[in-house]
Amino acid sequence: MGGLSLPHLLLLGVVVLILFGGKGKISEIMGDVAKGIKSFKKGLSDDDTPVAAAPPPAEPPRTIEHQAPTAIEPSRDQHKVG
Repeated sequence: MGGLSLPHLLLLGVVVLILFGGKGKISEIMGDVAKGIKSFKKGLSDDDTPVAAAPPPAEPPRTIEHQAPTAIEPSRDQHKVG
């Protein structure tokens, strides 16, 4: 067990071909990625539909008042140590 098997060698060969296969392959790939990002940002900024603001609430939100916890009798609390 160990060493490189046929699938490992094929994968390594594909990576080497992508990286070193021709003149400027990496720069071409990065250029294509940059063009895609720029067109995506342009598409987001060209959004013609305005976003409608949420209507104000009919009544202000209510807060929950704090209630003091009830005391637990030590004899009934089986999980409490002490």
